[in-house]
Amino acid sequence: MPEAARLPVLVVLHQEHSTPGRVGRLITERGHLLDIRRPRFGDPLPETLELHAGAVVFGGPMSANDPDEWLKREIDWMGVALRERKPLLGLCLGAQMLAKHLGGRVDPHPSGLAEIGYYPLWPTQKGQRFAEETGAPWPSHVYQWHREGLECPPGGELLAEGAHFPNQAFRVGPAAFGLQFHPEVTHAMIYRWTTRASERLSLPGAQPPHLHHRGRFMYDPAVARWLEAFLDYWLASGETPPRPQPAENRDRLPAPA
Repeated sequence: MPEAARLPVLVVLHQEHSTPGRVGRLITERGHLLDIRRPRFGDPLPETLELHAGAVVFGGPMSANDPDEWLKREIDWMGVALRERKPLLGLCLGAQMLAKHLGGRVDPHPSGLAEIGYYPLWPTQKGQRFAEETGAPWPSHVYQWHREGLECPPGGELLAEGAHFPNQAFRVGPAAFGLQFHPEVTHAMIYRWTTRASERLSLPGAQPPHLHHRGRFMYDPAVARWLEAFLDYWLASGETPPRPQPAENRDRLPAPA
């Protein structure tokens, strides 16, 4: 088996020409290949992540509430990473799918607002402790592109909050994280999204294009520093489940203290 540090990371994308952006680049810089799959277009997802260092599920224009069979299968598949305690990261739609898998809700804003552009982010008390673990403070503003929000699922720890969509980052167990925002965006991606999906900039609450570009220069250095530290922590966060003891040895185990 390959060394754990050299195992590929599974990357799940939802559009034909989408890319893993900065997250993908930083993962490869840490010595991992990217195993890119697009289940929406027929790519299978692995039955186990034994040969992967972790998995990142990215965003997309669809809703986690859509009835498509591929989407339902992908939501169910997230249980593989959770059961095996492998690092799992959901971004925007990926975070919403993770929340749904765990029994949380995904809903539009009650007033019809969207978050498209840069918006403030505040860590919770647990999020502040997490910042101490990772060695990097949370950025003050993050890039958003969504009109539905997620509920922090049962068993999850809320790490960061926002104004319009309060649940912005959560953790489940040692290695699974959901981020409502987009730390993976590059400047080129912001240009592409604001051009090809410009009709969404007219949604209530969305920011005009010049604020996206200005926000990039104002806030992205802090996002980049946070992401570097977060990915280092995330890639090392998986646990190896204990191997079952042979039946003849079970009686020899010490009693719990």
